[in-house]
Amino acid sequence: MSVFTPLERPELEVFLAPYGLGRLRDFQGIAAGSENTNFFISLEQGEFVLTLIERGPSADLPFFIELLDVLHEAGLPVPYALRTTDDQALRSLADKPALLQPRLSGKHVSEANAHHCQEVGQLLARIHVATREQPITRKSDRGLDWMLQQGPHLAQQLPAESAELLNAVLAEISQHKAQIQALPQANLHADLFRDNVLFDGPHLAGVIDFYNACSGPMLYDLAITLNDWCSEPGGELDLHRARALLGAYAALRPFTAAEAELWPTLLRVACVRFWLSRLIAAESFAGQEVLIHDPDEFRQRLSHRQQVDLHLPFAL
Repeated sequence: MSVFTPLERPELEVFLAPYGLGRLRDFQGIAAGSENTNFFISLEQGEFVLTLIERGPSADLPFFIELLDVLHEAGLPVPYALRTTDDQALRSLADKPALLQPRLSGKHVSEANAHHCQEVGQLLARIHVATREQPITRKSDRGLDWMLQQGPHLAQQLPAESAELLNAVLAEISQHKAQIQALPQANLHADLFRDNVLFDGPHLAGVIDFYNACSGPMLYDLAITLNDWCSEPGGELDLHRARALLGAYAALRPFTAAEAELWPTLLRVACVRFWLSRLIAAESFAGQEVLIHDPDEFRQRLSHRQQVDLHLPFAL
């Protein structure tokens, strides 16, 4: 269970009182998290999620709060930070930065279809359109520089074939780094996997977990999203789902020629980012009761992205 910081009812009641949302009815740790501690919180006036930030500098938290405010004001279904009666959004609990947010309705989709992918493509485009004019600056702590720093060391620990696969993309990142960074930018979710999107029946009801959000190339965010929503169990792309996602996205935010040229590279870069972070997590949390995602999933996906037959649409 991924509750790194357990809480007792009395300390939680003291923390929640300033929100003025009534008596604490119940609370429950959420096992799905792999980086932060999350609790479902039931109060007299509604259902909420409490997050204790376990990773990353607390100096970044005002960025997340501001970004979610911007997206909430743009009409997007996001878990913006609630304020106390004296207007505090960012607080401390158990010596950890803490945020209380509304609990969004809906459920995660385990088996995605073309309709789900169309809805997700539209959602991602709306996030980018809402922020591209004035992105709120935050450099990703797991961006291109991080990959180039961590990758060579991790490659030494891999079997020869896997190391060769990883090193080839690290060389590609080095070669195209400046071009990637020059692509059109906005604020990115940067982790828009199926377990971070909620559907209520056929309708997309919410998007959660913005703690990897940053500013950067919109195409990179799209590649991260498509690699999860449109991959088969063996790592291949489902072209029907992928075209549904890309078409819905492009209808709201058209692509540039530079993006079309770098699209295959960005699909590979997005695979490397999560392959590396999962390798690190598997080593760091070995033997602990923490949800660890399989690193090999992204090795398989990267293997299938060596040849990309999926092009960005320019006309719908």
